[in-house]
Amino acid sequence: MADVHDKATRSYNMSRIRNKNTKPEILIRKFLFKNGFRYRINVKKLPGTPDIVLPKYKTVIFINGCFWHGHNNCKYFKLPETRKEWWKNKIEKNIDNDFKKQNLLREAGYKVIVVWECEIKNRSIYETLIDEIK
Repeated sequence: MADVHDKATRSYNMSRIRNKNTKPEILIRKFLFKNGFRYRINVKKLPGTPDIVLPKYKTVIFINGCFWHGHNNCKYFKLPETRKEWWKNKIEKNIDNDFKKQNLLREAGYKVIVVWECEIKNRSIYETLIDEIK
């Protein structure tokens, strides 16, 4: 199946996808700040450049997009119809990289929390997030 967009339109669309300061990240950061947590964002010295680092609790939070990180059984994750094999390999590589970086952080003594994009829409994640941090 051919792409529904021409090459220039597809390139533009892909360039608009952000990898930091996304809406889900901002929602979680606002929630944390409102509840008295102080954090650092996108710390490049740590494996995987975590979205949020809570130094006081030696905790990192990754806020994963369901599509880009291959969230199983999620309505937001569906392989595109075009270039299926390429996308499958791309997403599997992302999942593998996530696993490796999270293990390195755990070995360094960090607690790793992964919040999925779809969970942010569910208010219960906010209630459980504080319990997971402490």
